[in-house]
Amino acid sequence: MAPPPHRRALLLLPLAFLLLLVAPPRADAWGKEGHIMVCKIAEKYLSEKAAAAVQALLPESAGGELSTMCPWADQVRWHYHWASPLHYANTPEVCNFKYSRDCHNSRGEKGMCVVGAINNYTEQLYSYGKKTSYNLTESLMFLAHFVGDVHQPLHVGYAEDEGGNTIIVHWYRRKTNLHHVWDVSIIDTAIKDFYNRSMDTMVEALKMNLTGGWSDDITHWENCKNKRSTCANDYAIESIHYSCNYAYKDVEQDITLGDDYFFTRYPVVEKRLAQAGIRLALILNRIFDGDEADGIPLQVQ
Repeated sequence: MAPPPHRRALLLLPLAFLLLLVAPPRADAWGKEGHIMVCKIAEKYLSEKAAAAVQALLPESAGGELSTMCPWADQVRWHYHWASPLHYANTPEVCNFKYSRDCHNSRGEKGMCVVGAINNYTEQLYSYGKKTSYNLTESLMFLAHFVGDVHQPLHVGYAEDEGGNTIIVHWYRRKTNLHHVWDVSIIDTAIKDFYNRSMDTMVEALKMNLTGGWSDDITHWENCKNKRSTCANDYAIESIHYSCNYAYKDVEQDITLGDDYFFTRYPVVEKRLAQAGIRLALILNRIFDGDEADGIPLQVQ
């Protein structure tokens, strides 16, 4: 999806002007920690060419690590107000995702959803090494973030409740909303209870699962028949399935969610974080390795 001319212009506007464009935000996807974990996983599976291109595109403030910039798209959404609908997609209370029906913003502009955004910024990054008007540093940071977003189940949720944002719940004793539970609370509880309050320890556990219990699944996760574009549409279909069967299941307004919910949903969160990391690496390898990437299985570098 190439952006319309006015949106291309917005991509190139000075930050000082964009700071004037403020809009109310939705909840952040995965929270800062979730996005960092997705990108830490992806970094380990980048090919040599992809890793070099990523290094060249990252801003100096990244310190050479993609993961430090993966929360960026949430940090600038107050300023890049046009990008707010690119973090999610909504369905009309049905447990399936259809691009033609569901990928649009509140004004009905087609392609303005997380799936369209992933395909758009992937296409922009294919111009790497050529003369281009795109800010490819921002394209990379948007892409890395949105691949994480599309794997958070409630970022493909119901329009009526804004992906769980309007469903008020208690997470143990704390009042919050269902979307925030999936963005932040499940991960925070796992880090606290299982990993001695260390995000890095949780990342290492996910990496161990990728070379252990999930090793047989990786080939399926990275399977994508779209040679130039992405399989973001498939990832959205997966997410609405998880939303219906896990996130929304047995939840109602003002319910208290505790151990039963946490222990049955946390494995889904783990899996989606890992899948997002693997698939982000796959997309970046395809962009920067060209046709060679399709014949090379993902490997830890």
